Amino acid sequence: MPLPTVLDDFLRRPNPAVIASLRPDGSPHTAATWYLWDGERALVNMDESRLRLEFVRRDPRVALTALDEDGWYRHVSLLGLVVEIVEDEGFGDIDRLSRHYSGQPFRNRESRRVSAWIEPRSWHAWDGAGPWPLPDEE
Repeated sequence: MPLPTVLDDFLRRPNPAVIASLRPDGSPHTAATWYLWDGERALVNMDESRLRLEFVRRDPRVALTALDEDGWYRHVSLLGLVVEIVEDEGFGDIDRLSRHYSGQPFRNRESRRVSAWIEPRSWHAWDGAGPWPLPDEE
């Protein structure tokens, strides 16, 4: 699912983000998260004890909303599926995320980490009072 270039560029920045997953009763569960966009999928990482890990293992449907740090009315939301869940052996993925956001490796080396890859099925983008204006692309 290719995104317009301007949205792809936006998602590659270390934006504040929120991930939504589904509780067993179908109600939403949201949490602030770091993510890393590779142009096709988004990487997220969590402590193995997090509720959202249990939720996405049961139901892989998620939404990830990245917010513009300078104006939260500008955001991109990806709706999709967690297509891969793997143990983050050696903290490689969480270190990539931490460096992307803070410039430093992740500090907490005590807890086991788990990585999840999100494959978007659809998206929407908002800027202020309406849809994000997208330039015509060839």
